[in-house]
Order: sequence, then C-alpha cells, then structure tokens
Amino acid sequence: MMSAKARARDHRPRPAAGHGDASGGRQCFYDRRYEAYSRRVLPGDYYVTGAKDEMIVTVLGSCVAACIRNPRTGYGGLNHFMLPQSDSGEWNGVSAATRYGNHAMEALINEILKSGCPRNDLEIKVFGGANVAVGPSMVGRKNSEFVLHYLADEGLRVVAQDLGGSHGRRIHYFPATGKVGRVFLKRTSEAIVVNEERQYVSKLDHVPVDGGIELFD
Repeated sequence: MMSAKARARDHRPRPAAGHGDASGGRQCFYDRRYEAYSRRVLPGDYYVTGAKDEMIVTVLGSCVAACIRNPRTGYGGLNHFMLPQSDSGEWNGVSAATRYGNHAMEALINEILKSGCPRNDLEIKVFGGANVAVGPSMVGRKNSEFVLHYLADEGLRVVAQDLGGSHGRRIHYFPATGKVGRVFLKRTSEAIVVNEERQYVSKLDHVPVDGGIELFD
C-alpha cells in the first residue's frame, strides 16, 4: 500500500525534464533505504530535476553517465549514453540522439544552463565506461576517453570521476546535494548488463551488486 507521504508526492508538480526524460510518464517511487524518491534513467535517456528529495539511478556497463548540477540551487540531472558520438544522431535509421555522447552531453548541459546556471558553475562528475564485453572494440574505454575530451574541449572541469576498469556500476545521484553513490556489480551479472545495453531495454533494476556503496561528494 502506498504511504501517505508517497501519495502526497504523486500530486506534486513533476520535476522539469528534457526530451530524454526516462520516466515514460511513470511516477518515481519512494526508496526507504535512501529516504528519497528514486527515478531511473535507461540507456539513451537523461533526466533533470529540481526536487530536493529525488535520487536518480542508473546501471552502467560500458556506457557512461554524467552527473551535472547547479551547486547553488541543486538543480541537476544525469544522462546515460552508449557510444561516443554521431553527427546525425541516428541509430539504425531512426533518431536516437541521446544514445550518443555528444548529443547526450549537450542535451543535459543545456537543460541545466537554461535554469540560470553559469557554465563555470557547473558541477560535473562522470562514471562508467567499463570494458566488460569480450572483444577488441573496447567501447567502455572509448566512452570514457570521449567524455573527458568533450568536457576539456568545452572548458568544463570534472570534480569527480570513476571511469574504466572491468566492473559494471550502479550509480545513485542526489542532485540536491551533489552526492553520488557508486557500487560495483557482481561479475556474474555483467554479461546481463552488456546484453541489456545492447538490446536497449529496461530490465536492469534487479542486477545484483557486490560490496558496499562508495560516496563521491
């Protein structure tokens, strides 16, 4: 049964979100472990919010997520991109721009700038880019290199990062405070993550994690 607090939250105005809003019209749910409303971002999506009690969650294999906010107001969001860049923004002939890093970064940054945040004030943290797939493509490394080069070219500073390696990650981002929790996935689940990223579907909620959560302030 939904708590009185959760019912009250359902009637509040929805947080601002861009074209890549991952909600699909769904309400976020209250996570008692974190005392926050959880909103999940799928591969190829992004989400921004000004709510003080929201947490944005995503699961990453070779993909990268950027957590960006206005530290003065707490307005911020997270994206989840799958490949470094594309000029057309098309995927198999259809528009899917935010699956690509250059479009996903531009979309998220512009959403936060529109809230009145000066570029130099943006607080940026980046995560993911693990090389979890077998083969020579090294998509994780390419995504990691892309996001750092993109931000450097834009003259934007990264205040925290956790990129590369061989483990997938689950990210919990709290835009109001800027805190990011990262927990590594169990190796037995990483093949699931890689497959789900490739298929671009929404079945990553139940991927098991390994060890405790690490906070990036």
